[in-house]
Amino acid sequence: MAMPSSVRLGRDLEIRLRQVAEAEGVTVSELVRRAVAAYVGEVARESLRLRLSDVLGVVRSSGGRARRTGEAFRRALRRAR
Repeated sequence: MAMPSSVRLGRDLEIRLRQVAEAEGVTVSELVRRAVAAYVGEVARESLRLRLSDVLGVVRSSGGRARRTGEAFRRALRRAR
């Protein structure tokens, strides 16, 4: 269930928001929901990357299974297209 929220926007942003919503054929509320969801998703991804930054790329290997996994993944992507 959607919860009502209130946001104060400057006049120019309000005008642009209404113009984009009209151009997209959606309500202002829907456009705001989409924008907030996209922003929150991006922040969450960046936050996870930052939290894991001290361990990402730490493991080094001589290849083997990890190297073959990358090749298999590339082949799977090509087939999916």
